[in-house]
Amino acid sequence: MARSQFIILFSSFLLLPLAFTFTAAYDDVPTKPVEKKIEVVVEGIVYCQSCDKFGSWSLSGADPIPSAKLSVICKRHDEEVTFYKVFETDDNGYFYAPLEGFKMVNSLVDHPLQSCHVKLVSSPRKNCDLLSNVNYGLNGSPLRYEKKILKGKNYEAVIYAAGPLAFRPAHCSPDTHY
Repeated sequence: MARSQFIILFSSFLLLPLAFTFTAAYDDVPTKPVEKKIEVVVEGIVYCQSCDKFGSWSLSGADPIPSAKLSVICKRHDEEVTFYKVFETDDNGYFYAPLEGFKMVNSLVDHPLQSCHVKLVSSPRKNCDLLSNVNYGLNGSPLRYEKKILKGKNYEAVIYAAGPLAFRPAHCSPDTHY
């Protein structure tokens, strides 16, 4: 009996190095590289145009509008909408709009610079809620590439700018000159 226990114990010691060899071999297996996520982002600011600049594109004296809504619309060359999403500005009137799900089939025709525009949707300010066409906010403000890229370990965001865009007051008191 003691002899059979000794044989089992001795065999276990012989097999133990093999277990470590398999573990070490498993550690050397190359892992799949983590794919880098590249995102397209649009940023800009939405303002309330001052009454004294009504009828112009000037934003001198304009105030940023928090919680204003705007949309990013991307269309193919045949006018089919390929991306649409509404975004909201922060407390400073700034919007950062990641175009999650945006896909380019053709890198020239479907490129964001050609296919995407930003339009005003709504303003929470009752005293400044009429759409204006400052920087084509009514028809669609084109995007601008300003060589701005955010990089992380497995993340990259190519940032485009739009606007600045503006709502305007519905009623501006007329200037009185005596």
